[in-house]
Amino acid sequence: MPERKVHVPKISCGHCVRTIEQELGELPGVASVHADAATRQVEISWEAPADWAAIEALLAEIGFPPAEA
Repeated sequence: MPERKVHVPKISCGHCVRTIEQELGELPGVASVHADAATRQVEISWEAPADWAAIEALLAEIGFPPAEA
């Protein structure tokens, strides 16, 4: 199962964390999501039909684009 940890600079509070975890958690194939406002990191694991492009696009759509690596 693919996993990725990304830096998301716009995470600043518990509401941001809940929004990210709820929205990504509803994406078919996403197995787990953990967002942390203190570190501004999001850890995601997924399986088909989800893929990184869909996850990254959803993060951007909800206002939390991941930082460029």
